[in-house]
Amino acid sequence: MPKESYLVGLIGSGIGPSLSPALHEREADRQGLRLVYRLIDIDTLGAPPEAVGDLVRAARDLGFDGLNITHPCKQLVIEHLDALAPQAEALGAVNTVVFEDGRAVGHNTDVTGFAASFARGLPDAPLERVVQLGAGGAGAAVAHAMLTLGAGRITVVDALPERAAALAGSLNRAFGEGRAAAAPPDRQAELLAHADGIVHATPTGMAAHPGLPLPAELLHCGLWVAEVVYRPLETDLLRTARALGCATLDGGGMAAFQAADAFRLFTGREPGAARMLADLTELAGALGARN
Repeated sequence: MPKESYLVGLIGSGIGPSLSPALHEREADRQGLRLVYRLIDIDTLGAPPEAVGDLVRAARDLGFDGLNITHPCKQLVIEHLDALAPQAEALGAVNTVVFEDGRAVGHNTDVTGFAASFARGLPDAPLERVVQLGAGGAGAAVAHAMLTLGAGRITVVDALPERAAALAGSLNRAFGEGRAAAAPPDRQAELLAHADGIVHATPTGMAAHPGLPLPAELLHCGLWVAEVVYRPLETDLLRTARALGCATLDGGGMAAFQAADAFRLFTGREPGAARMLADLTELAGALGARN
C-alpha cells in the first residue's frame, strides 16, 4: 500500500532561503500527502562539508525517506552512499538521496531539471560554442545537460584548473572527444568574443554570494546567458546581460523541474511540474519583495 506521509530534507551550506521545503510541501498537499521537508544547514550546525556522510547516516537512522544535497556536498556525499543511479555515477555528483530498504541510493535530477528548463526557456538558442563558468557539482550536471541538448562544444572555465580539466575529460569520455575543453579564467575574454552563449554554474550571485562571476565588459549582445542560481531569480549577471540585449534564462526552471523529479523519487507519485514552476515563481517573487 502506498505511503501517505514522508519526511525528507536538504543538506547544504547557507540554505536558509531555500524554496525546496515549500515546493515539495505544496505539491504534496495538492496530492493529499503529508510531507515534511527539513533544512539541515551545515553552517548552522558548525559542521564542515565533509560531515555530509554522518548527516546522511543520521537522517537514515531517524527515519527520513530521502534527502536533497546541495553546495558544497554534491560530490563529497558519493563515498557515503550504497549505490548510485547511472546518471549520478556518470556525473560524479548527487543531488538526491533516496533511502530504500536501509540503503542510501544517490540520484541526480539537476541534469533533467536544467535540460527541461533550457528547452522551455531558450528553445532556439544557438549551441555550437558554449562557455560554462563553474565545474562543481551543478557544473557537471548542466554541462551534461547542454551536450545532451546538442551543444557542439563546451568550454569549462573554473578557478581551479584541475577541476575544469577533470570535468572536460569526463565529458569527452561520455560524449566523444572534442566535445569539451577546459580553460583558465584569463582566457574568458577570448572565448566569449566568439561564443554563442554562457552557462553560469557557480554560487556567485546567490543571496550569500552577491556580485558578477566575470567582468561585465566581457558580456555582449551576441550571447545568450543561462543561470543556475535562483535565489534571487534576477541575479546581477542576468540584470547586466538583459541590459545589453542578451537572451537570458533564470535558474527558476532548473530549480522547479529538478524538485519535481526529486519529488517523484521520494514519493513514487507523478508531480505537477508546471504547478511547481508556478509555485517557485510566486515564492521567489515574494522573497525578492521582502529583500
